[in-house]
Amino acid sequence: MKHLHIDIVSDIACPWCAIGYARLDRAKQALAGEIEFTEQWRAFELNPDDDAEPEPILPALARKYGRPESEMRDAQADMMAIARSLGINFEKMQERYTCNTFDAHRLVKWAATHDKATFMKKALFEAYFGRAEDVSKTGVLLGCAEAAGLDADEAQRVLESDDFAQAVMDEEQTYQRAGVTAVPGFIVNDQYLISGAQDSETLVEAFRNIAKESEGEVE
Repeated sequence: MKHLHIDIVSDIACPWCAIGYARLDRAKQALAGEIEFTEQWRAFELNPDDDAEPEPILPALARKYGRPESEMRDAQADMMAIARSLGINFEKMQERYTCNTFDAHRLVKWAATHDKATFMKKALFEAYFGRAEDVSKTGVLLGCAEAAGLDADEAQRVLESDDFAQAVMDEEQTYQRAGVTAVPGFIVNDQYLISGAQDSETLVEAFRNIAKESEGEVE
C-alpha cells in the first residue's frame, strides 16, 4: 500500500484548522485501503503575545482585518454551518475570547508521546469553539487532557515545567522561516504544501497525485 506522511501546521485558535482537519479525516477515510497515512501536529500561533489581555473575538477580528464587526459575525456564522455539516462543535465560537495557545501546544506535544496528539487537539478545538473556554487556563487544559484519555496529574506536571516549550518554539520558527504565514497547512512527505482548509474531494485528488509522484520517484 502507498504511504503518505502529513505534517499538520495549525493553531488551536484557528477555526479553519478544525474544519481542515475534519475534511482531511474524511479524505483519509475515502482513501482507506488505497493509501496509508501517518500524521504529526506542528505548532503555529496566530496570537503569540502571551501578555495580551483576552478580548471578545468579534471586535478583535474586526480590528485585525479592518472589517465591520457585522461582517465578522456573518463569516463566523458561515463557519459554524460548515462545522455542523462536518459533525464538529462550533456552537460557542462567537462567544469566545482571544487567548494564547502556547501551553496548549505544549500539551499536544506531550500527548504525542502517548500517541494521543489528535485526541488532545480535538479536545482543545471542542473546548474553544464548542464551549468558548479559555484554552490558556490550566483548569481547561487539564479537562481537555482528561477528555483525550490522558492523565490530568501528569498534564499538570508538564504545565508546571518547561517541558516541550523549546520544541514548540523551534517548530514555530521552522515554519515561519519556511514561509508559512497562514494555517492550516498540510505538508506531505516533506515536499508538498497544501494550504488552507481544502474540501475533502480536493484533498483526495491531491493525495492520489502525490502518492503517484512519490511512487515514481522510488522507482
